[in-house]
Amino acid sequence: MTTDHRTQQSTPALDRRATAVAHPNIALIKYWGKRDEQLMIPYADSLSMTLDIFPTTTTVRIDSGAPADEVVLDGSPAGGERRQRVVAFLDLLRQLAGRTERAHVDTRNSVPTGAGLASSASGFAALALAGAAAYGLDLDATALSRLARRGSVSASRSVFGGFAICHAGPGAGAAADLGSYAEPVPVAPFDVALVVAIVDAGPKAVSSREGMRRTVRTSPLYPSWVASGRADLAEMRTALLRGDLDAVGEIAERNALGMHATMLAARPAVRYLAPVTVAVLDSVLRLRADGVGAYATMDAGPNVKVLCRRADADRVADTLRDVAPGCAVVVAGPGPAAAPDPGSRP
Repeated sequence: MTTDHRTQQSTPALDRRATAVAHPNIALIKYWGKRDEQLMIPYADSLSMTLDIFPTTTTVRIDSGAPADEVVLDGSPAGGERRQRVVAFLDLLRQLAGRTERAHVDTRNSVPTGAGLASSASGFAALALAGAAAYGLDLDATALSRLARRGSVSASRSVFGGFAICHAGPGAGAAADLGSYAEPVPVAPFDVALVVAIVDAGPKAVSSREGMRRTVRTSPLYPSWVASGRADLAEMRTALLRGDLDAVGEIAERNALGMHATMLAARPAVRYLAPVTVAVLDSVLRLRADGVGAYATMDAGPNVKVLCRRADADRVADTLRDVAPGCAVVVAGPGPAAAPDPGSRP
């Protein structure tokens, strides 16, 4: 992480707090795999839509007298890897700010954590914005995106509203760190909705990190999928400029299915698709056969997201509820950029 935007505090102690809200995003072009896990540099560019549902609210309070960081997730102390990731991010903030004070972090997710519903994207985007403010860092949107990426690659995109692209960046080390960030994508006005079928809200049996490592290391399909993703990305950007939802949906669906194919080809296979997932995917095909422009995408998990026109969203949602009784179905649209909470105080 570069330090061009560092603001050094002159006071001997820092006792501040800041609160930020960020929303998850769903990648329409996936990256799935990191070439540098320490700097969180992806192998491939990715492109996503930030949603207007499931926000994360994070408060960072600097406590100059605290002996250690305290991390609270959804009302309970966080432990294990979740705590370690937050503390490592706080260490990065302290390094950039030239500070040593510990912090209390309180994060509230309105979406289940670790279920493939992009809670890490909204979580680290909110933590980056709140943490930077609390530690006195003055960051522009690009620098904030780079910072959020160090917690989660997808978080770099949740810094922005609407559609955003995360650049994988060239080279390695500092050059890659500088070149890997997200920025908004130009889009023609078009009415789009994303219908989310929450097939299973529980934590995944194989984490995204482990799934990526195994796929990159062992799947013979991975290099070809990364190469095809470059063409998918170029076509997706053109389709968004035209406001062509059907083209956007077709590209997103093939990119997601290709990603899951690379996982299935890993040794041993990484399989996130449940029987209900397949039933939902089949229902999307039937909707298209009936003339409804509906297209599926999936991340690391069994949950299915269906792109469609806003006018068709209720019909798509009803269809998914019929196919997956008992599963929650939620309709989303393009959402806002990460922002300070209006009630936050310094």
